[in-house]
Amino acid sequence: MACFTRPEMKAERVSYEVMTPSAARGLLEAVLWKPAICWHVHEIAVLAPIQWTSFRRNEVGSRASPKVRDFHVEERRSQRNTVALRDVDYILTCSFEMTGRAGPEESVRKFEEMFERRLERGQTFHQPYLGCREFAAELEPAPSKFQPFQPEVERPLGLMFYDFDYAPGKGAPARPLFFEARLNGGILHVPPREEVLRANGGGP
Repeated sequence: MACFTRPEMKAERVSYEVMTPSAARGLLEAVLWKPAICWHVHEIAVLAPIQWTSFRRNEVGSRASPKVRDFHVEERRSQRNTVALRDVDYILTCSFEMTGRAGPEESVRKFEEMFERRLERGQTFHQPYLGCREFAAELEPAPSKFQPFQPEVERPLGLMFYDFDYAPGKGAPARPLFFEARLNGGILHVPPREEVLRANGGGP
């Protein structure tokens, strides 16, 4: 299952129809995260029908502070309905760029080989997941040829969460970024970050 939660839904947890760019980036970083590289997601191909499932689950409404010795879960527990996706299957088209923290001995090819090797071996820094940590993801190299589900369909998906924009400075608030998502031929084309920043009132 998968749940890429829509932030505008307050009373219950409802998934977007398709994986968000930030969730896709999280999968890539689970395989290879280094300060020297920054991942960019370009396309998310939907290979399986969009199917829904719903259930209720217990959630805790607050986090425990490190200074708190006793945290009574029962007092903060609440039941929320979850509307999630089931039997999902995606192919990601992505790339990375070197950051200013890359050393002089580091190269693009070095990290390409490292990512390919770790992906083929199933190595990850942490368990990859599909929106929520309880929905584990399985990652593998994409086939050379694939067929998106319903390639003839083109339709809007509405406003979708893109990622956070982290302002410089310690303690500065993170600003959520959104974009108008659309399925074209069974593929979600992800706009460049600079374009999304401009559409959200920031960037050059």
